[in-house]
Amino acid sequence: MGALGLYPHQVDGISGPWTQGAVRTFQSQHGLAVDGIAGPKTRAALGRRGKPNLGARPLKQGKRGWDVAALQFLLHERGFEPGGFDGGFGPNTLSAVRRYQSAAHLDVDGVAGSSTLNALRTGPVITIGSPSSPVRFFRPVPGAIGDGFGWIPPGRLHTGLDFPEPLGTPIHAGGVGVVSFAGYNNGGYGNLTVISHRLGFESWYAHQSRIIVSVGQSVVGGQTIGYVGSTGHSTGPHLHFEVRHFGTPVDPTPYLLGYRAAHRAHPSGRRHKCRPNADARGRGADPLTARLDRCP
Repeated sequence: MGALGLYPHQVDGISGPWTQGAVRTFQSQHGLAVDGIAGPKTRAALGRRGKPNLGARPLKQGKRGWDVAALQFLLHERGFEPGGFDGGFGPNTLSAVRRYQSAAHLDVDGVAGSSTLNALRTGPVITIGSPSSPVRFFRPVPGAIGDGFGWIPPGRLHTGLDFPEPLGTPIHAGGVGVVSFAGYNNGGYGNLTVISHRLGFESWYAHQSRIIVSVGQSVVGGQTIGYVGSTGHSTGPHLHFEVRHFGTPVDPTPYLLGYRAAHRAHPSGRRHKCRPNADARGRGADPLTARLDRCP
C-alpha cells in the first residue's frame, strides 16, 4: 500500500486503523468488497505486488513481489535495514541479506533461500554489543528485579521481568507513547496496560490492582499509569513488565536506562526463542487474548 501512495506512514507490521484504511481505499478503487482485509481477491488485484507467498521461491536481486516485501520486513525486524519495503530486491536489500547471512554464519551468496528464510523466521536474535535501536525505557517501579527474562527454574519460560513490590505501588510509564490497551487480559496478565512507542516497540504492564489511563491517551516517561496488584495468574503483588518489538517479547534489560544484567542461561542450556511476529498480529500478540509467558 505504501508503494501505491495509500499508506503515508512508517511501516510497523501492525494491522491498525491506517493499514485497514489503506486496504479499504484500495478495495473501493478496484470494485472489491470493502472489508479492510487483504484476502485472496485483494491480493490478486495487487498484481505482482500481491504474490507470491514468502518461501515459494528463492529471492535474489531483480526479483519483485509480495514475498520480497515480506523478506524486507523480516530483515528490518532483525536489525538489518533493507532501505524500505517496496517489494523490489535491489542493491540495498542485497546488502542487507549478505550482512544477515554473514552474522548468522550462513553461506553469503545474497540469495534468500530456505536456509536464510528459516533463520530469519525462527533463528535466535542476533545482537552485536548493545541493542541497535535508540529506544530506551525508564524502570517502571523503583525496586529490584525478581524473575528475569528467559528460562527460569524449574523450566518455565518467562517473557518479561518481574518486580516484586507492595500492593498499591505506583507504576510508571517506561517512555513516551500512546496507550493502545488498558483493560483485563484473560490469558493470565490480569489488569494490563500496553503502551505503543516508536519503531515498533511496546511496553506491557501486567497484574495491576488498578489502571488509571485509557486507550488513546498520550503518556510520558515516569507518568503514573496504574498500581501494583496481583490480578490474573499471580502468586503475590508484583509488576510483570514486558518489552515487545512488533509483537514479539524481547529481553527488556538491555533497554532499561541505567541497568545492565548479566546473561541468564537456563541450567539445561535451553535458549529462549520467540518467532518474529513480522507479518500481522495474531492472538498471541493481541493484548486482550495473549497468554502469559507464551510466545506469539
